[in-house]
Formats: sequence, C-alpha cells, structure tokens
Amino acid sequence: MKVMNYPIEVISYTDEKGEIRPIRFRLQINDEPMKVIKIDRIILRHVEKLAGNKMLLFRCQSLDGDSERLFEIKYEFSTCKWFLYKM
Repeated sequence: MKVMNYPIEVISYTDEKGEIRPIRFRLQINDEPMKVIKIDRIILRHVEKLAGNKMLLFRCQSLDGDSERLFEIKYEFSTCKWFLYKM
C-alpha cells in the first residue's frame, strides 16, 4: 500500500455505544473527477497517537469490479477531519 494522506469527505454513523463506522467516502486526487468509494468491510479499528494527536485508524476493504482493494482511513479527533492514509 502507498502512503497518501489525502483529506476526504466521509459518510459515517455512530452507534449507541459511540463507535464511529464509516460507510463510504469521496476522494479527488489532483484534477481527476470526484470518486466515491463504498466501504464493504472494516478489517481493523485501532486508536493511535501520531505526534500527540489521537487518531482512529480503519483498515478497510472495498470491491472494485471483481477485485478487492485494501485501504486505510484515519479520523483525527481534535479537528474532526478524515484522511485517506494508505491505498
């Protein structure tokens, strides 16, 4: 996987326990058109600290045609922003 760290727009929901679950996200890299990626499965959910910032890491899987794609997205608690970390 390649480290990218691009800001993304995410649709997510929070359950009654307060756990965040991303559903899909939108991504635009350089001049390419906006791309919507649906999250089919969350493989890993992990809390980490990066340079003192608490972040929630999701390793996810998506189906793109017949192939599976793995990627990691992060949620930064202090700014409430989402990032595509690896793809």
